[in-house]
Amino acid sequence: MDFLQKREMILKGKMTKVIMVLSLPIMLNNFIHTIYNLTDTFFVSKIPGNAVAGVQFVWPLIFLMSAFGMGMAQATSSIIAQYIGAHDKHRARQTAGQSISFLFMLSLVLGVLGFLGAPAIIRWMGGTGELYENAYAYLSVMFLGLPTTFLINAYNAIKQGQGDMMSPLILGGLSVGLNIILDPIFIFVLDLGVWGAALATVIATGVFAVYGIATTFSAKQSLKLEFSDLKFNREVLTKIIEIGLPSSTGQATTAFGFTILNVFLVSFGEVTLTAFAIGNRVSSLIMMPAMGIGSALATIVGQNLGADNVKRAKEAVKSSTYLSTAFLVIGGLAMLPFSRQIVMAFSQDLAVIDSGTEYLNMIIYSIPLMGYFQILVGVFQGSGHTLSAMVLMMGRLWGLRIPMVYALSKLDGFGPSSIWYAMIVSNLIICLIGLGIYLTGRWEHKIIKEKKSVIEEVAV
Repeated sequence: MDFLQKREMILKGKMTKVIMVLSLPIMLNNFIHTIYNLTDTFFVSKIPGNAVAGVQFVWPLIFLMSAFGMGMAQATSSIIAQYIGAHDKHRARQTAGQSISFLFMLSLVLGVLGFLGAPAIIRWMGGTGELYENAYAYLSVMFLGLPTTFLINAYNAIKQGQGDMMSPLILGGLSVGLNIILDPIFIFVLDLGVWGAALATVIATGVFAVYGIATTFSAKQSLKLEFSDLKFNREVLTKIIEIGLPSSTGQATTAFGFTILNVFLVSFGEVTLTAFAIGNRVSSLIMMPAMGIGSALATIVGQNLGADNVKRAKEAVKSSTYLSTAFLVIGGLAMLPFSRQIVMAFSQDLAVIDSGTEYLNMIIYSIPLMGYFQILVGVFQGSGHTLSAMVLMMGRLWGLRIPMVYALSKLDGFGPSSIWYAMIVSNLIICLIGLGIYLTGRWEHKIIKEKKSVIEEVAV
């Protein structure tokens, strides 16, 4: 399906079909990466000592740095989608070029700062002894490899804004496949341990990130970039930052919130931290359809708002909610009877198995809430109203979850389970808040017309 056919499908095709066509490649991509995460966790768990806890301990820090790139990438996707809907390929191409240049430079700065600050941050979080050694080994390599992550985010955003979900799927699959091959070689054959796990990830991501960006300049591309598009363009770059900053801030503060949450987890012991890591990896399997639908919805909403078709954008939201709920309920019910056996595949420690099973069961029972959250975030990010998405992301963690964890942990009878209860209740409350924001209708106003700028010229 070429560029124009894809646009025509998104703007006029049967909605259920459009959602499935766009979301299935994203689901498969998420599935591939989830399988990699599970495989990576499996290999790391075979390293002597509790290496899984060390990786989980610093994962929010990696997410913290990556959040700035993801927010700008989401802004790129939203702006490109609206330009495609408005039939302005020139502005879409300029946005893509500026995104590549900016994300690369940003990743260099953040990567170096993160690498230099890693030891002090890990110690501040409470990492000592073997936990510190494993955490630093993983974190230092991942920070230095941050440009690979940002470039692949830029590539995915450019493609998804056009409605091309297959290209990111193919590159993602190849990257994960290479990662799975390199993991045991670097970890065990070369005896690099946790260092090897991180190095395998950086190399596998980097190879296909560079290849992906290179293909955007190919004459075969519908939205072919020119090298001139990489040169500094203040007005276009300002718009990307303007739309991306709230999303980046929301994701960064969310990541920092999970860092604080990990401090609570460590206070309960490494058993709880490990159970949390395993439970999250497994529950992400169930979450794949909702995440895929939410990402596809962002593109559908963006292009239809660009084409001034608010009614169809609302139809996409409604259909996406139905599909997401159905997928999550079916997936959760299928996994529930085997939750303990699933956790046992990643740990033989009885305490970890008991805690991980309790957490996984609670997540499964409340899994539709995460689907609604993904839909709401997809709407606000696709429409470019990233401030609303920021409110949801920050509010869920900082306004609700962390205070709840602190309060419940002080009460008798909760202990480590306070983490699990706080997650469920915070998801419920933030979904109700998100619904209220959605019903105000502010998201219906497209960003490429909001302010008088070079970007508004598309409407003239």
